Amino acid sequence: MKPERAIDVSTDGQTMTIRVPLKLRRIGGRKRVVSPPGATAWMPPRPEINSPLLHALVRAFHWQSLLDDGHHASVNELAKTHGMNASYVAAILRLTLLAPDIVEAILDGRQPPTIQLQPLMRSGIPVAWEEQRGALN
Repeated sequence: MKPERAIDVSTDGQTMTIRVPLKLRRIGGRKRVVSPPGATAWMPPRPEINSPLLHALVRAFHWQSLLDDGHHASVNELAKTHGMNASYVAAILRLTLLAPDIVEAILDGRQPPTIQLQPLMRSGIPVAWEEQRGALN
């Protein structure tokens, strides 16, 4: 069996076929093209805002400021005021423990596609920033 070449030119020289190895993968509910391991990118990735994650991050810092300023005495009171479950509010508030560079990457849309809100809420976030970087990249 003959190995496939990346570029084939027809015998008359009029047609060129280019094969590009890629994989489609569902990330965050969207299909994405994933390059094979070791492939070099021909252009830098576009920033892509992860809206649910960004919204939760903004909400977490807002809620934390409400707690810090004394507008609410506890997470339970905050949750009751906003008509939410206290465990959900606590899970969102844990996003304030993210390392500053990870927060900045999320705000700029530069976060790795592996960082998604639901897995962060389910598995929790390591407290040490170095551990976060290792776990989230």
